[in-house]
Amino acid sequence: MTATDTAPDLLTHALTYAESGIRVFPCLPGGKTPLTSSGFLDATTDPDQILEWWSWRPQANIATPTGAPGFDVLDIDVRPEGNGWAAYRRATVAGALDGWQRAIRTPSGGLHLHYPGTSQRNGSLREQHIDFRATGGYVLLPPSLGQTKAYSRRYEVIRAVTAPGQPLDWARVTRLVAPPAPARSPRREPVDASDAQRTAWLASHVARQPAGNRNNALFWAACRAAEAGIGDLDPLVDAAVTAGLPRRQAKLTIASAQRIIAHGPASSPSAIFR
Repeated sequence: MTATDTAPDLLTHALTYAESGIRVFPCLPGGKTPLTSSGFLDATTDPDQILEWWSWRPQANIATPTGAPGFDVLDIDVRPEGNGWAAYRRATVAGALDGWQRAIRTPSGGLHLHYPGTSQRNGSLREQHIDFRATGGYVLLPPSLGQTKAYSRRYEVIRAVTAPGQPLDWARVTRLVAPPAPARSPRREPVDASDAQRTAWLASHVARQPAGNRNNALFWAACRAAEAGIGDLDPLVDAAVTAGLPRRQAKLTIASAQRIIAHGPASSPSAIFR
């Protein structure tokens, strides 16, 4: 649905959300600025209050607080300077994004994944273009309208599942998708090196890593090896074990890196959920 389509009855949608137990409050039409004095703290399921708000501003966007007792939201951003699809795929391959209950296409072409609400705090990985909304946050709900100079589109449900879902572990997602940034800068890669020389150089880098950076360094090295088309990564496994990682974990990390390099990031929520 676009802004040129028949405008939806936002009051009816707001009342439907409230009937299902989702607290709502109004935001500026086309935007995210709350229209109530206390913002998400004013959210309610009271139909009389909702009727009053949307009678006053019929085109007001519909917003809801995040966190328990509602739901948490993972936001995959799409911006002119970049998008969060690479981070999304990396976390998905690792199984860290399982358990969502609704997938929402956002006006920018990004994605909101709804999870059971928790008491976790909001978070943001700006360089990775992903955000997390839980306690103390709020999001817009379909069919709210997003308007900027670049687009005018509505939030749209792509898919909903009936399973109860499971909470998202934001700390785990952060560990998986934050830049590897080795604690010790790797020595310069040899120029015109053979596969064996390059693998040995990467393995040496992994073996030197301290606790807390071993898995990130291994993932970084495995990505570099996969990009170079190196097939035998057993030396990286051995180096990771030498650094203190369990062998099984090392193999899973390398497999994750190989899949990401082989398949590349997803380009849109439509491709993921079609």
